[in-house]
Amino acid sequence: MSRDDTNPMAVLGLAPDEQAVYEFLVDRPSATSEELAGARRGAERIDYVLAALERRGLVSVVPDGPLRYAAVAPSVAFQSLLLDQEGQLNAARRHLSVLDAAYQDRPRERGAAVVELVTGEAAVRSRLAQIHRVARREVCRLDKPPYPAGEDAATGAADLLRRGLTCRTIYDRSSLDHPGSLTVVEDLIRAGQQARVLAQVPVRLYLVDDRLAVVPVPARPAGQGDAVIIVRPSALLDALIKLFDGLWQRALPLPSPTNPQPLEHRSFAATGQQRLITLLLSGLTDEAIARQLGLSHRTVQRRIAAMMADLGAHTRFQAGAQAALRGFRGRH
Repeated sequence: MSRDDTNPMAVLGLAPDEQAVYEFLVDRPSATSEELAGARRGAERIDYVLAALERRGLVSVVPDGPLRYAAVAPSVAFQSLLLDQEGQLNAARRHLSVLDAAYQDRPRERGAAVVELVTGEAAVRSRLAQIHRVARREVCRLDKPPYPAGEDAATGAADLLRRGLTCRTIYDRSSLDHPGSLTVVEDLIRAGQQARVLAQVPVRLYLVDDRLAVVPVPARPAGQGDAVIIVRPSALLDALIKLFDGLWQRALPLPSPTNPQPLEHRSFAATGQQRLITLLLSGLTDEAIARQLGLSHRTVQRRIAAMMADLGAHTRFQAGAQAALRGFRGRH
């Protein structure tokens, strides 16, 4: 039986040699201590290991005949250990809640509870990872360049979505200008993210469960940021939440790429221009649309002209209105 050298059973309190002996017995009906000692090359410890496994209820002595040991079925043997572990974890969570309440109520210097400045690349990465892990309900983001070197917000958002959290992101229009960036956003939308776009996002921001805000601090040179401000429950946090909610109402929804609402004009859908209208409604420039579609600027302009003719529109505003009237809706 193959084993992970990192000893995955350590979390249940099994030492590496205890795990090895138990797994050796799982592969066969039974074995004597001599057979186990020969296989494990540790005769001086085998009796100690077997006694420990027997106390835990993981092995039993085979009745009758020479002294032999057999593994207890894993589904039975480890159930009590798992229940014990869960009980200890729940007790630890309850104690941490008490400690957290004491931490919040402790005497502190004026302003210390509201704002914390974290500096240094390693410290920032560690704190952001910690904040992502403790998120329980919703994470809201304002996304705009420049981005710190090595930052991968998309991976963090994908992890939150896999955990079943709600993720809402408002993208600065310039953040969608780079080739392939919209594809990344669309992948997140497919995974469940709610995404909107705004011509100009004022600041980069993370809101976690309406109880914590993280504001990255731009450094010089641009794109090499290594500091964040953490804001805890306060009037300042309330203001940041209201800022996000106000921008969310103003921002244009990015439609779901997997479930676009059909337009009444079949010719429009047949031309494959629904993605084009999505990009236009997102407020991207022709140049940015060309980069996203991998086309030349002139080709994009020709397709926009053809789309407007298909919709019977004389201006882009009319084209957007016609698309909305015919059933093209963003993701809300």
